Amino acid sequence: MIRLNLKVLNTDIQAFINSHLDSDIHSLLLSHETIEGIPTQVIVEQIEAKRKCKEKLPTWFKTKGIYYPNKLNIEQTSSEIAAYYKAKLVSGNRLIDLTGGLGVDSYYFAKTTPEVIHIEQNPHLSEIAEYNAKQLNVNNIDFISSNGIEVLKNSEEYFDWIYIDPSRRHDVKGKVFFLKDCEPNVPQHLDLLFEKADQIMIKTAPLLDISAGLSELKHVETIHIVAIKNELKEVLWILNKENTKKITVHAVNITNKEQDHFQFDLSSEASAKVSYSEPKTYLYEPNVAIYKSGAFKSISERFNLCKLHPNSHLYTSNELIDFPGRRFKIESVLPYQKKILKKNLPNKANLTTRNFPENVQVLRKKFSIKDGGNTYLFFTTSIENNKIVVLCSKVE
Repeated sequence: MIRLNLKVLNTDIQAFINSHLDSDIHSLLLSHETIEGIPTQVIVEQIEAKRKCKEKLPTWFKTKGIYYPNKLNIEQTSSEIAAYYKAKLVSGNRLIDLTGGLGVDSYYFAKTTPEVIHIEQNPHLSEIAEYNAKQLNVNNIDFISSNGIEVLKNSEEYFDWIYIDPSRRHDVKGKVFFLKDCEPNVPQHLDLLFEKADQIMIKTAPLLDISAGLSELKHVETIHIVAIKNELKEVLWILNKENTKKITVHAVNITNKEQDHFQFDLSSEASAKVSYSEPKTYLYEPNVAIYKSGAFKSISERFNLCKLHPNSHLYTSNELIDFPGRRFKIESVLPYQKKILKKNLPNKANLTTRNFPENVQVLRKKFSIKDGGNTYLFFTTSIENNKIVVLCSKVE
């Protein structure tokens, strides 16, 4: 049963949408009740959704005949960059995506896996995903509108991979810290999942604590923490039925030019050797994926860097090295004393606080520092437990 208003794909309507991608939505709604016989609200929804795809889903944005869901569905879906990364982690012939959504992950899985099954319980969204797959010339995805867990329960088939992206339950208030607070409840159904596949990939939001996830899951083999342009996007949990040993963590930051990839064994972090010192010639700030991974000792040991303090998570050296994060040349180090700082701090700088009692907003106001410029100020604590300000210039 067709639920999509395919009239929005008419040539004139598409031309209107494309010519108003930068227009004020409120003005469009006020100036038109209908456009070419279609309610303006329907066309505005297409415009708003397509706008969000320009950077996040460029393949969808550039492809003619794409039907867009509401903008919330676009916000909730994986970006193409993240989906491409996930697709490189799977192998075999058959994969089932239990929470298919708009189908971005399935689209990329289909590039590496001969048969992909896309399950989405929202029939409207399932139909949009299936319709768009045809526009994208993808022919190896089967679309089923149903509950993914129920499909598995009623299936006698076996899959090489199960992929699942649980979302927060509507009846859970506030932020979600546990997988049991999501739908589907993966820990509750883990035995069922392992009956149908040896390997499972679970996507969670970065908010989920690593230790909390490990307490709820079993047979975790690898954890991939994925950031794009130093913004955390998702955490991927790879479960292997045969794994009972070590867990490998991959902290990945994908940029336009390269991919910073730091890998370590989770069990080795506690025993990694760390040296401490006062700031030397260069300062290093790990990317957000490494911060999320908690590899604060491993990063020090691997790159032979000294930490400023056990809780500051800033690193220093006399020789400049390649590093998965930002690098700075230290220009001066000042004690956190108001009189000294008032004389020596610039009126414009980029501020960061690490292991410091006051936040950036408070410090900007206290010292009248505007945001921007080429100077970087790190308000932090030294190994001697002194509050200090490290003035730096960025090393590209």
